[in-house]
Amino acid sequence: MTEPARSAKSDAEWKTVLTPEQYNVCRMKGTEAPGSGKYDKFFDPGFYNCVACGARLFDSDTKYNSGSGWPAFFDPHEHASLAYKKDSSYGMIRTEVMCANCGSHLGHVFEDGPKPSGLRYCINSLALEFVPSPK
Repeated sequence: MTEPARSAKSDAEWKTVLTPEQYNVCRMKGTEAPGSGKYDKFFDPGFYNCVACGARLFDSDTKYNSGSGWPAFFDPHEHASLAYKKDSSYGMIRTEVMCANCGSHLGHVFEDGPKPSGLRYCINSLALEFVPSPK
């Protein structure tokens, strides 16, 4: 497991940068309700940044419809852009995915995704900011 960089922002500063919903997901490790996120069924070409710090996390060509109710990707933009931590909350053992740059909680990664990676990065829409490809 890889730990994220330590955030230079205080809790009070994060609350001024993020909406209350984004703060709950990114800083308090919350989750959005399945099917409620704006990027769940969104497939425009572009890339996805961390909503908290702007780091590039995922590309649209690795996004797929997993049917889980959250945006799903089979690979990150760069493996170094993500950090991982064992998560045993709620009676489950999962792998938490965080932004390696700022430590924001993004979601979880599971080993039930499509080829070529076999991974499913199950990510909260609230943790992402979409940037469309130039036309």
